Amino acid sequence: MNTFSIAIHGGAGTLVKGMMTSELEAKYKLVLKSALDAGYVVLENGGNSIDAVEIAVMILEDSHLFNAGKGAVFTADETHEMDASIMDGKSLNAGAVSLISGIKNPVSLAKDVMEKSEHVFLAGQGAMKLKRILIFMMNFVINNG
Repeated sequence: MNTFSIAIHGGAGTLVKGMMTSELEAKYKLVLKSALDAGYVVLENGGNSIDAVEIAVMILEDSHLFNAGKGAVFTADETHEMDASIMDGKSLNAGAVSLISGIKNPVSLAKDVMEKSEHVFLAGQGAMKLKRILIFMMNFVINNG
């Protein structure tokens, strides 16, 4: 019998004392529970830890409540520059991206760096170029069998 556990971290942003209402706290807890549950389901169904981490982080990135993806804070130029990383503790393979924008789920691009490139860390235009290449290759395969 295999046993496993999953833990998530919703971030280390600033919450001003007195600004957290019970309604807002419930919203945070709901997203955290959704992320935890989604990752758990992957593991429970025999999926691997990398896929569980990716889906859990994607749920956090899809929420405006967390400083990731949709909720990323703006730069001084009022743009988003996001970072993400992922690591397989068993193999010690890792992938990371930094200074990227226009990507809904940066964790998925970090996973692509780990699994589909010879790199560990890509930043800015290098990371965005990899994403464009992977999209082109995926479309080519779909259209050409």
